[in-house]
Amino acid sequence: MNFWVSENERIKKNAKEDMVIFLCDWKKQVRRYRIYRGCLCVALLTFFLILMGVGYYLVDSSIPSIIRVRAGEEQSFDLGVPAKAEIVSVSEQGESNIPEGAVTIDLSGSITVNAESLQESLLNVKLFGFLPFKQVEIEVIEEQELIPVGVPIGIYVKTDGILVIGVGEFRGQDGVQYSPSKYILKSGDYIQKLNGEEVTEKDDFIKRIENCSGQELVLTVERNGEPMDLKVKPVKDQNGAYRIGAWVRDNAQGVGTMTYIDAEGNFGALGHGINDVDTSTLMEMNDGTLYETEIVSIQKGKIGNPGEMVGMIEYSDVHILGDITTNSAQGIFGKCNEKAIELTTEKALPIGLKQEIVEGPAQILCTVEDTPEYYDIEITGIHLDHDNVNRGLEIKVSDPELLAITGGIVQGMSGAPIIQNGKFIGAVTHVLVQDSTRGYGIFIENMLEH
Repeated sequence: MNFWVSENERIKKNAKEDMVIFLCDWKKQVRRYRIYRGCLCVALLTFFLILMGVGYYLVDSSIPSIIRVRAGEEQSFDLGVPAKAEIVSVSEQGESNIPEGAVTIDLSGSITVNAESLQESLLNVKLFGFLPFKQVEIEVIEEQELIPVGVPIGIYVKTDGILVIGVGEFRGQDGVQYSPSKYILKSGDYIQKLNGEEVTEKDDFIKRIENCSGQELVLTVERNGEPMDLKVKPVKDQNGAYRIGAWVRDNAQGVGTMTYIDAEGNFGALGHGINDVDTSTLMEMNDGTLYETEIVSIQKGKIGNPGEMVGMIEYSDVHILGDITTNSAQGIFGKCNEKAIELTTEKALPIGLKQEIVEGPAQILCTVEDTPEYYDIEITGIHLDHDNVNRGLEIKVSDPELLAITGGIVQGMSGAPIIQNGKFIGAVTHVLVQDSTRGYGIFIENMLEH
């Protein structure tokens, strides 16, 4: 009798233990399930946000911030996205003066602009007709023709003040390392004055510091467009000369390609600004000069090496081609002389607006031997976003002769005109380091807005 009671109790006890183990395992599985479900939800939410971000970027980049149309024409422009737009008043009275029917955008994203009645307007673009998305400016321009040039040029630019490249240390007469300008001057600063007197030449600036007798100096500096006075105490180096421990520059030189000359003798070149090689900032220039240049050799582009056109710049008055007055993100600009005009070999062409450009065959005009020649390329991508200033066009060199000579796009070719269907549409700006046959270009209308 006792045996059966004990056995029954043992079975009940084991059943309870099994139930406890089952419940514990079940709770663990529930916790795991909740953790997995939470992780899955986070992953899906992250993926959804990334997808939305990519989608927003793609749609935003497909809608330009500005659309230019020719006066007296009606043009259509397909955005490729479902959208419509409402005119925003640009008049001081707060009432729209845009005639009815001047601008229409339907849900297919097709824009029709009647430039005969339109002067200037802003459009609020709404996705699917109700979701506010972007504001687009429509600007009416006059018909314009430019002479494509494509000749190499030597560039000399004088900075507006003394550009600070960076600060460093030097050994003083006591053997200790000094850096007087550390935490005072910054890369990209422009030193305008020394003790209240203007400075424009690097050599003069260094000489005045060496002869300062160790007195504290007051440097008037422009930093991010703001003037400020900074005090620096020079220290004698091991040679007995006073120094402030700053690397400076007062000019930049290089080789590029002239893009165009207009009817008034104004030129544009490069398609991108001149940046300092060390600070990578757009150089603030005081003045600059264009010179004749002879291409003496070409280093062919390879994978990882974009190649280079090596030019010999003739720095003398008889070889001056013009004056540089502007260095901007869209290129360098100024006034050319008769010698520069004599170098042109082509007739003026009408400009092509970005909505008129199509993917497919085009040509670039550049000089890789003796005279400018046209070479075949393919336009492989068109980016209408106005913020993409220098890379609106994706291009690929297809001309066998140019590939044999240069390997594609090389440094020094920046500014080479791009022509399509008899219209001047842009200029070469960049090369892909990993594929010298491919690169980017700027819309000519972007260059003209500098």
